[in-house]
Amino acid sequence: MYTSFFKRLLDFLFACFGIVVLSPVFLAIIIALYNSSDGKPFFIQERPGEDGKIFKLIKFKTMNDKRDSEGNLLPMGERITPLGAFLRKTSLDEIPQLFNVMKGDMSLMGPRPLLKEYLPMYTDRQKERHLVKPGITGWAQVNGRNQVTWKDKFEMDIWYVDNISFKLDAIIFFKTIKKIITKSDVADIELAVTQQDFLD
Repeated sequence: MYTSFFKRLLDFLFACFGIVVLSPVFLAIIIALYNSSDGKPFFIQERPGEDGKIFKLIKFKTMNDKRDSEGNLLPMGERITPLGAFLRKTSLDEIPQLFNVMKGDMSLMGPRPLLKEYLPMYTDRQKERHLVKPGITGWAQVNGRNQVTWKDKFEMDIWYVDNISFKLDAIIFFKTIKKIITKSDVADIELAVTQQDFLD
């Protein structure tokens, strides 16, 4: 009953509440990013959701679009703006995903959605992370985040899918709040996944 009805209801209610409460912060960041990111405050990217269905994830833009002499984008670490670094450190860049949650593409808690290019790389077991909606935060994010290997993260995601419950989601929620407040275990950039990370 929780996964089939109440989880979605709670996601929608909390997303609406969060959007209303955080609207002053939301507007302030949009204005700041509009002035510092060439009028582009949002970063929109296609990600796989439940059952691998592609949706458009929205975040605040934390990197500029600077390129080298050959027209290639510079490495991520060189493109993060000072404001972007602050947004990532405080996790404020994730706020727009509340609209993804309200729409039903995402949940508040669940496996983080990775790039769609990784879909062919998953093992059958790793594909189980897509049996539920992806989340803004998840079990892997409150248990090591970027301090553990990707294979460990995938196992945590699958464990979450197998043990999903209101109690588990509540634990993830409060642990996430604690990590944001203490700024513990928060990485500055989203690490890339390699083919080797998917191998058993």
